[in-house]
Amino acid sequence: MSARSQRLVRFVGTFPLFAALALGCRAEPALPGPGVVARIGGVDIPNAEFSRYMVKNLGETGGGLESEALSGLFDQFLSERLLARLAVEKGLAGAGDDSAAAVDRLITAEPAPPLTETALAAYYAQHASDFGAPERVTLRAIRTEDRMTAERARREILAGADFAAVARRLSSDPAAERGGDQGALSRDELTPAFAEQIFALPLGKISDVIPADDGFRLFLVERHLPARQRSLDEVRDEILRRLGGARADRTYERLLEQARSRYALEVFERNLPFAYRGKFPVARPYENR
Repeated sequence: MSARSQRLVRFVGTFPLFAALALGCRAEPALPGPGVVARIGGVDIPNAEFSRYMVKNLGETGGGLESEALSGLFDQFLSERLLARLAVEKGLAGAGDDSAAAVDRLITAEPAPPLTETALAAYYAQHASDFGAPERVTLRAIRTEDRMTAERARREILAGADFAAVARRLSSDPAAERGGDQGALSRDELTPAFAEQIFALPLGKISDVIPADDGFRLFLVERHLPARQRSLDEVRDEILRRLGGARADRTYERLLEQARSRYALEVFERNLPFAYRGKFPVARPYENR
C-alpha cells in the first residue's frame, strides 16, 4: 500500500471521532422547565419571579388583567432584568441586588451634560401654551356639620363680623386655623358643584349656605386673578423635570438596546399564563424536539 493510501486510511478511520466531537459542540440547549417563562443570556427566568414583580408593582398578581396589559408588564419586567444584568457587568450592582435599584444606578451613572439656559429658553418657547396660568380666585371657606351653624355664621358675617374670625370659631374645615384661607384656586381645582357659584361671587360678598356631601359651606372671594402666561423663572423647575425625564428615557432606551445586543433573550410563550403579545422574540423549542 502506498504512503498516500495509508494516510487516507488513517483519516477515514478517525472521521467518526471528528464527527462525534462536532456534534457534541452543536448540542442543543436544554428545554426550559414548565415554570420557565424566559431565558436571558442562558439564565432561566421562572414565572415565580414575574409574579413577585407584579405583586411589588401592582399589589396583586394581575389575574384580572387582559393579555395586552400583562404583555406590557412582562416586557417591562424583562427590560428591567436585562438592564440589571448590564449594571452587574459594569460593576454598578451585585448579582443579588434589587433589579429596580440596579437599573437606577445604571442610568444615573451615565454622563449627562448640564442643561443650559439656552435649552431651557428654547423649550419654554416651543411649549409656551403649557405654561399659562388659568383664571383663579383667592378664597376663604367655612364648613359646618349642620345648616343651623352655617346660617348662624352667615348672619354674624352679614352683621359685620370678620369672616376669618368666624371661621376660626365655627368652621370644621382644616383651614379654620388660617381663617378659612384656601389660597388661590382655579375652576379645575374646585369641586365642580361649587366652582360656578364661587366664580360668580362679587368680591367681598359672602355666598349663600351651600349644601355639600360633608356638611354645609360658606365662601368669600377676596380677589379675582385673571388668566396669564407664567414666566420662564416661574416654570424653570418644571422644565428641568421634563427635560431631565426625557433625557433619562433616552438613556434607558439606549442602554436597553445595548443589553439586548449583549444577552440573547427568549420568551417561552407556552409557559406563560396569558397570550403573549409583547416586543421580545418568542422561542418554541418544543416544536423541533
